[in-house]
Amino acid sequence: MSEPKPRFYERYTKLPRNVLALSLVSLLNDTSSEIIYPLLPTFLFLALGASPFAIGAIEGAAESTASLLKLFSGYISDRFQKRKLLVFIGYAMASVTRPMLILATSWQQVLFVRLTDRVGKGIRGTPRDALLSMAVPPEKRGLAFGFNRAADHLGAVFGPIIASALLYFYAQNSQSPTIDEYKLVFLVASVPVILGLFVIIFLVKEEKVVTAEKPKLNLSLAGFDGNFKRFLFVIALFTLSNSSDAFLLLRAQQSGIAPATLPLLWMVLHISKFISSLVGGNLSDKLGRKKLIFSGWILYALVYVGFAFVDSAEGAWALFIIYGVYFGLSEGAEKALVADLVPPEKRGTAFGLYNLAFGITVFPASLLIGALWNEFGATTAFLVSAFISLCAAAIFLTVKTEKIGVRN
Repeated sequence: MSEPKPRFYERYTKLPRNVLALSLVSLLNDTSSEIIYPLLPTFLFLALGASPFAIGAIEGAAESTASLLKLFSGYISDRFQKRKLLVFIGYAMASVTRPMLILATSWQQVLFVRLTDRVGKGIRGTPRDALLSMAVPPEKRGLAFGFNRAADHLGAVFGPIIASALLYFYAQNSQSPTIDEYKLVFLVASVPVILGLFVIIFLVKEEKVVTAEKPKLNLSLAGFDGNFKRFLFVIALFTLSNSSDAFLLLRAQQSGIAPATLPLLWMVLHISKFISSLVGGNLSDKLGRKKLIFSGWILYALVYVGFAFVDSAEGAWALFIIYGVYFGLSEGAEKALVADLVPPEKRGTAFGLYNLAFGITVFPASLLIGALWNEFGATTAFLVSAFISLCAAAIFLTVKTEKIGVRN
């Protein structure tokens, strides 16, 4: 008789130590970053006088910096097999730079701090994903990446709760927080990421690939097949529609949600992400990566159409909940698919190229929606983004995803 299949929750309890430890680090880091992030657009817009275009430039530049650096960190992690060290350095940079927001008096200074913080993300992200992919067999990759993303999003639930509690404590007698009260919240945000550094030191184990000869690695696409290159092109195209979530928070505020409530809205979004990531990662192992990613991208397009026309606080709340499901369907599946499509000794570089494809267009995406918003209004900006994402979803259907050990 064959052994009974483990129940849904049992599959997660049996994940390797590296997956659990790295997921705990992600939880702590996102608790830190999401104390800051939901407050940042309003802080920039109301306290520092930044325009929607400036907000888009800040977040687009920050994410592009992180994505471009992931290519180099991925190559270095493959070349020297020192993934844990790079992960530690990346998170250490976050713990140092985030408190610098208390010194900001202009949006240009916030841009500098965000860029520096994202350099740390660029250093740590790819080696971490490579460690995750090597900790589990192919048939559990979706599960591992889904669990890691779920932990990341759970941190984004805790972060806004802490931010809201601090703002309530500091600003009990005022309708909106002052600049100094915002900065006190930003200072507290450095604590969780520092705790994560100790988890990396004591619980994360270095995973090395043993090969007969040292692999010849480079930063180009030359060592990858046409199918993987097509996947990267589609990722770049879809990302052109995927502008900063700061615009969604700004749109939510325009729809009637009070600034003090934005952290709670952000918390609800990440509860949705957390639940759907646990389910989505598991489903991608069973149903296949392509179905999950395609479904997620279509849902994304529909949500952006909704944001184009939303005119009530209730509508914005509903759209943010549905938006979270898109992440659960696609995030873990995309990363698992990268690991499926390339050999182990090239995974660091492959994850770097994946993030490069994202980085090439994430900055233009935020500039595009910011410019369209300024010139034609929010409705046009969101509809253009939805159209681009639908085009990317259609082209994604041409990517071949069938690999041994994984149903696609």
